[in-house]
Amino acid sequence: MSIILSDQDKSTLRTAAYGAVSLVAAAGAAGGKPQKIATDGSIALASATGLIGHVLGDRSKSIKLDSKSVAALADQVLPTLTAAVTLLEKQAPAEADNFRSTVLLAIETAHLGHGQPSPAMAEMARKITAALTIHATTAYGDITARSL
Repeated sequence: MSIILSDQDKSTLRTAAYGAVSLVAAAGAAGGKPQKIATDGSIALASATGLIGHVLGDRSKSIKLDSKSVAALADQVLPTLTAAVTLLEKQAPAEADNFRSTVLLAIETAHLGHGQPSPAMAEMARKITAALTIHATTAYGDITARSL
């Protein structure tokens, strides 16, 4: 099955994935290592394979993350994560699972590599996970046991 993603679709996927890493980094700013957190998460995203790896590996300037606060960034990124999963589920459910796994690995890499995550980082990871699974839960039942 051939999957066709428009430039806008690819931009949505990149914004969602790199936005999730940015959210974890912003939530970890109190620990003084947001740049290291963002770097580790971005490396994990760029290491993805398959269709998702090709899309995320092509870091485009189309990623629009210009929010001034963590709350504003969350307002932008969390719905984009859900939109990205919904988009992929319509065309290729396996790629939706790959996207979820890739983003979750990136945020895990971003915050676990720096000691005990702060409560803010843990809460942001929970919100990101919820945004990635909200559509899948309604479409497939409890996806947590299946792919996370």
